[in-house]
Amino acid sequence: MQELAPPQREAVRRVLERLKGAPGPLIEVLHGVQEALGFIPAGAVPLIAQELNLSRAEVHGVITFYHHFRHAPAGTHTVQVCRAEACQSMGAEALLAHARVRLGIDVHETTPDGRFSLEPVYCLGNCACSPALMIDGELYGRVTANRFDALIAAQEPKR
Repeated sequence: MQELAPPQREAVRRVLERLKGAPGPLIEVLHGVQEALGFIPAGAVPLIAQELNLSRAEVHGVITFYHHFRHAPAGTHTVQVCRAEACQSMGAEALLAHARVRLGIDVHETTPDGRFSLEPVYCLGNCACSPALMIDGELYGRVTANRFDALIAAQEPKR
């Protein structure tokens, strides 16, 4: 298992100290570690398990069950495509298929250059403007394949 770098270990310890006394703290601890580091490194699992008196398997099971938790750093830009019913009825599945091809990755993956991560999301609250997506926290509605390409191009480095 990969060892944590000292700054990562210290960040995990700070989160654990702050949250381990709460009832059923595992989910909150995992959210805290991801917030602090951007992902949950494999090397954090033994430390979390030990401090919460859980098995490594229990901690790993929760991390892998919830898609929200990342096992590796996210890309520079996070692209979230809405998968809720309203967006699905307006072409979100085709948009997601296009995004997979355009970015060359599947959901929960990051492009090899580390620029983009593609994530599904189950309602952005923009149902009247379906299909919707969010890039780095900015919401876009009525997104077509062409508009998707333009939005991605706008995030790419200028040459």
